[in-house]
Amino acid sequence: MLCIDVKNLSKSYGSIKAVNNLVLSVKPGRVFGFLGPNGAGKSTTIKLLTTLIPPSNGSLSILGIDAIKNPLQVRHKIGVVLQQPSYEPTLSVEKSLEKYGMMWNIPRTERKKRMEQLLKDFDLVEIRKKRNEDLSIGQRRRVQVAREFMHDMELLFLDEPTIGLDPNARRNLLDYLKNKVKTGLTIFYTTHILTEAEYLCDEIAIIDEGKIITVDSPDSLKTKFGKEKTIKIHLLEKNFDIQSFLSGIPDCKINFESGTNIIIHSEQSELVLLKVLKILNDNNIEIEDLSAVPTNLEEIFLKMVRENASDN
Repeated sequence: MLCIDVKNLSKSYGSIKAVNNLVLSVKPGRVFGFLGPNGAGKSTTIKLLTTLIPPSNGSLSILGIDAIKNPLQVRHKIGVVLQQPSYEPTLSVEKSLEKYGMMWNIPRTERKKRMEQLLKDFDLVEIRKKRNEDLSIGQRRRVQVAREFMHDMELLFLDEPTIGLDPNARRNLLDYLKNKVKTGLTIFYTTHILTEAEYLCDEIAIIDEGKIITVDSPDSLKTKFGKEKTIKIHLLEKNFDIQSFLSGIPDCKINFESGTNIIIHSEQSELVLLKVLKILNDNNIEIEDLSAVPTNLEEIFLKMVRENASDN
């Protein structure tokens, strides 16, 4: 059984189609990344999948349940952490967790046990008595995510969960989620931080203008679209003729960031690099530093979004 099974799902606001004939399937026990630029339809899609808004048309099955006909049944089986801050200002951290457990009818003994474990897991022990209104943005975000784990769920929706977190807290959260997935949890994950998606997600969908333009694993995306390499050259001194020297090289895109920095994108990187080095040598232009790296997920993402915009 698929955790999420979407067919031809659309949501329109007047003449604007925020989500356009979405087709999507998510297998259980995985982290499914959902990426796209601002205004691409990510937030609307999450609201549809979590039954917060009804679709204009199409079908939507969550955990084998018809989510359009039985939204309440779906909500009892999922967890949701939206991008918008959500906290009880006057409650302490531990009281917030306890209240959430009570809302989900978790027995008192189990509630206490889960709360203590989550305080440790999310590094909240030292601030457990602090009121939410006195916390930093990152601390509030950790509480917001932690309290969702006070109840049992089969599917968790996380919309930009690491906003406000420092690098250490971010990595701790990602590792925590990885371990939870090993126990059978499925996670639907949106982020603007592409390194997060690459580290965490088993599969990634990229959405733009309300339509999914590709779905694949991070490694497969890099194999398909990442043949291109990025060559970075730092010259020892500024050279104002460098652009004209290199302008005739085929099969590459060259960006001249300054008089000393050159960035080259090419699928024929080895051949292009040899040509560049020959031109630099013939013109007595010295290099201070040089590197060539495979195209990463962020560059693939930006490239696909640009191509999709030009096609439309």
